[in-house]
Amino acid sequence: MSPLALRQQRIQVAGQRQLALGRSRQRLMIGVLLFVALLAVVALRLLDLSMLQGAKPAGQRDLFAALVPPRADIVDRHGAELARTFDAYSIAVRPRDIVGDKRELAERIAAALPGMTYEKALATLNHPGKYRYLQRRVLPTDAKRINAIGEPGILLEREPERLYPNLGLASHILGYTDIDGKGAAGVERAFEERLSRDDMRGKPLVLSVDSRIQQAMEHELAVAMEKFSAVGAAGIVLDVRTGEVLAMTSLPELNPNDAGKGSVEARFNRTTLGVYELGSTFKPFTVAMAMDAGTVRSMGQMYECPRGLRVGRFTITDTHPFGRRCSVAEIMQESSNIGTAQIARELGGARQKAFLEKMGFLEPVSIELKERGRTLSPGANWGEIATMTVGYGHGIAVTPLHLATGYAALFNGGVWRPATILKVGKDQPLAPGRRVFTEQTSYKMRALMRLVVTEGTGRKADAPGYRVGGKTGTAEKVVNGRYKRNAVINTFAGVFPMDDPRYVVVAMLDEPQPLKETYGFRTAGWNVAPVVSKVITRIGPVLGVVPDEQREPNMAEVLPYIEPKAKP
Repeated sequence: MSPLALRQQRIQVAGQRQLALGRSRQRLMIGVLLFVALLAVVALRLLDLSMLQGAKPAGQRDLFAALVPPRADIVDRHGAELARTFDAYSIAVRPRDIVGDKRELAERIAAALPGMTYEKALATLNHPGKYRYLQRRVLPTDAKRINAIGEPGILLEREPERLYPNLGLASHILGYTDIDGKGAAGVERAFEERLSRDDMRGKPLVLSVDSRIQQAMEHELAVAMEKFSAVGAAGIVLDVRTGEVLAMTSLPELNPNDAGKGSVEARFNRTTLGVYELGSTFKPFTVAMAMDAGTVRSMGQMYECPRGLRVGRFTITDTHPFGRRCSVAEIMQESSNIGTAQIARELGGARQKAFLEKMGFLEPVSIELKERGRTLSPGANWGEIATMTVGYGHGIAVTPLHLATGYAALFNGGVWRPATILKVGKDQPLAPGRRVFTEQTSYKMRALMRLVVTEGTGRKADAPGYRVGGKTGTAEKVVNGRYKRNAVINTFAGVFPMDDPRYVVVAMLDEPQPLKETYGFRTAGWNVAPVVSKVITRIGPVLGVVPDEQREPNMAEVLPYIEPKAKP
């Protein structure tokens, strides 16, 4: 072989070696990449399992895609957290894919999940379907115990859970969500679209509520409800100038974290959904209506106040009968049904109804919540007798929030505004109002309501230095269209400070019982008026109202028309 041929052969062999070596390197690289990819898949799967994620069965519809995305938080007017969303877990099973002994597995599941029974777990595992929920809204610690069982037929999925960190605080305002995370009551329901929008997740919904005021109202009402063995209670604190709800509570209390376990009574919102005859708390409206209409021209205007006033086949009576002529100031001071009925009769049914319409009393209460009760009124039977009884708060049933907005209009200068659960400010402008009473009438009513607290039936509502004014109301409870014997609804509607009205405080007790210390009485002056006094004493400093025992409304408007009481 020539040197040239030999050289070519060597080059060819070297080339083959290089080609073979390149192929080997390529194969090795492919092998390494496949190995790395496999490790990545295994690592991702392990991570998935460690994060409690499980795959849905083939053909199973995407149950969690239908869930509402994480909701926006809800906060009070100062930014305190009232509701937020965190990740919870659901546990489901594919009964056909269970590999272990189902009885043994049911025992382990029942031991791992609070509230789960062996019978329920076994029934789920034996279900003929392809996919069944075992339990939803499970805490991460419980889900980890289930994951540790290692059964491939058990699926773990994340889903959003709504948390109310303050438990029952403001529960009837906040409401709650259903099993699928959608609003079912309260603010959660009313603002469903706003709370669930993707672009609003990081923007909390700011309520008008002040958690400190809410807590004070709830505590004092709960104490009174227990003390007087009442079946329920309600309370409201309202800004008279803006209509903002600073506190609103309904008892029995509801824990929105587990609303399904609450009773029907606990889920019922007495402040906006319950309608009641609120008794003598209506009398200030009657006097103010008559003053605006011109039928009452002075606090000293006199009326016959016998021990009983016969109207048709009915007789109207008073708890504190005068048995003589009495002034408008005295009628309000002693809460006279007889005197107020005559004032209402002079006003007339048409004008009375028109005033109530302007105050929104003849329609569901104006607020953003969906839970709103329908007013009960005489309707087509609004004759003379109905006019007189409505004048002192009987024969018409409204919500406690109706009453609060009415008192706000009566003492803010005469302008009615709807109540709002949202903080008034840049993002929530002040709602337009409508004039109901003249400024002069609104001004004159201040002294009259202060008189009720200083000298009349509302003495126990006074809070030293806070110039409280207001009115007691005791009415027989109506159940299924009939008055319930020996059962009353007791209410006090108050305003403070009465020389410059800023806040309405309404408190109500449902069926309070008499006590030895109340001398057997169950009227509002004995049991619910003290609640208002305690609430105002607690919230006054929070609201920046400075106690001052030297300041008062112009009591010269009423004091000259009060006959001095005989000394015992």
